[in-house]
Amino acid sequence: MSKALLIIDLQNDYFPGGKFPLWNTDVVLERIERAIERAKAQGVPIIIIQHIASSSLGIAPFFNQGTRGAEVHPRILAAAPQAPIVVKEYADSFVNTTLEETLAKLGTSELLVCGMMTQNCVTHTAISKSAEKYKVSILADCCTTVNEMLHNIALHAVSTRLPLVSSSNAL
Repeated sequence: MSKALLIIDLQNDYFPGGKFPLWNTDVVLERIERAIERAKAQGVPIIIIQHIASSSLGIAPFFNQGTRGAEVHPRILAAAPQAPIVVKEYADSFVNTTLEETLAKLGTSELLVCGMMTQNCVTHTAISKSAEKYKVSILADCCTTVNEMLHNIALHAVSTRLPLVSSSNAL
């Protein structure tokens, strides 16, 4: 089975100093960096997913094209400099993106999903209709959102649909 590690929305606006800082970002960033290192050591492809707000809707609260906040966190880019970046504008990383094409080129059959906004972009990608053809797991220790309670509620809710695993067990 060919795995791929999907890293969703590790962007500057979600970190301290950004327009919408989340809970526990420093810990999650370090865990994702370790997951990237394990993935690279095992030859598991890494795909970075970047949310850019649709300009057709006007200025968004964050993730506006061309802003520092919309940029992928520099430590993620440094850890995975060769990773393709898939740009999205919806919570579901498959909608109107090159994600399926990228996964097909890699021969992917299993997705390890992690990133920001557990209850939104992480879960919507993991349970996407387009993800049904893959074996999907969420790396529960490599996700975060606004606060710990919302993070835990979201993980509990999605746990009836797919496995929650630790990054050290998955990679």
